[in-house]
Amino acid sequence: MAVYLSFVGMFFLIPMMLLTTADVLGRAIWSRPIPGAMELSSYILSIFILLGVAYTHQVKGQVRVTMLVSKLPRRLAVLLEILTTLISLFIISILAWQGWVVGMEEKSVSDMWRIPQLPFRLLVSVAGFFLALELVLDLLDLIKKLGSKIKNEEL
Repeated sequence: MAVYLSFVGMFFLIPMMLLTTADVLGRAIWSRPIPGAMELSSYILSIFILLGVAYTHQVKGQVRVTMLVSKLPRRLAVLLEILTTLISLFIISILAWQGWVVGMEEKSVSDMWRIPQLPFRLLVSVAGFFLALELVLDLLDLIKKLGSKIKNEEL
């Protein structure tokens, strides 16, 4: 599911590039920028980023520093990864929950185009939910990996 969300986010990238290009050209050639271009670009960028978060985690595309963990015994490294995944799951669950709470209370609109803020605030909750699902899948894999390491050590 995360890959489909990222495809939706990528779909919004082309209009943002075209809008930014038109705004730069309009500003440079005719000294007439597109009104609200920065506002629209920020909304499109939020869509792109939030819908790509779960997929980025799924393919392990985020930055990881493993200098310390790579020196630890395998079992301890897996235990630390389980701990960090649980902490991440806790934080992302709060983010998804509060994203929903704040999003449902949102009544404001943007300055220039009068775009309602509600869908963008709720998008934080959607992104958090799908990232939490990815973290749960990672947690299950890590527990399975820890169980298989224990069985291999007993043999």
